[in-house]
Amino acid sequence: MSQNFGPILIIEDIPSVRELLEATLRYKGYRVISAANGADALEEVKKELPSLIITDILMPKMDGFALAQQLRTQPNTHKIPIIIISATYIASEDKDFALKLGIARFIEKPIDTEDFLLTVAEVLTEGRKIPTAPLPQRDFNLGYRERLENKLRYKLSQITRIERLLRSLPEGQRQSFELMLTQAEADRSTIQVELNDLYQLTAALTGVTRPLTPPKP
Repeated sequence: MSQNFGPILIIEDIPSVRELLEATLRYKGYRVISAANGADALEEVKKELPSLIITDILMPKMDGFALAQQLRTQPNTHKIPIIIISATYIASEDKDFALKLGIARFIEKPIDTEDFLLTVAEVLTEGRKIPTAPLPQRDFNLGYRERLENKLRYKLSQITRIERLLRSLPEGQRQSFELMLTQAEADRSTIQVELNDLYQLTAALTGVTRPLTPPKP
């Protein structure tokens, strides 16, 4: 399958996942470009408008929710269809918030290759339909903050559970849970940075400050 329009832009901070998605799409004849986070993706969009954006949510610098809101509020990018893929933000509330941002489809990780390719083809066939109007910035900030705070509570609880488990496991069973703990701590840090940035933005706009400490699990 060939494209006679812009490339597909993949945004994923985990190199192995990003490379797998790139290879899967290129094998089917799609032209593909990629970025490791939302901030880098915006630079790619300036160079050439993609026909489709496929993005993770949980990423450093700028996550998928913030990226989608920024794209939807710009006249030259608001019609670009967006597919979200995520292993972390999979609650019904997360998906509802994504739909409010005009997301075309929501795919959970791990990704089924056949379903992924079918979804990509369907979204590209639908073309650049005008999505729902972008959320007012205040509504976005409130919904985004709720999503981040809920996910941070979950990560803090997950870290506590893993740490408690590691204290009782024999040495031979520790490795996989240590890797799980490392990933959970990295996710916590990423979410906390995004949340702190949002608190500071809200304070600048409203004059109301929020604590820069994580919510309790």
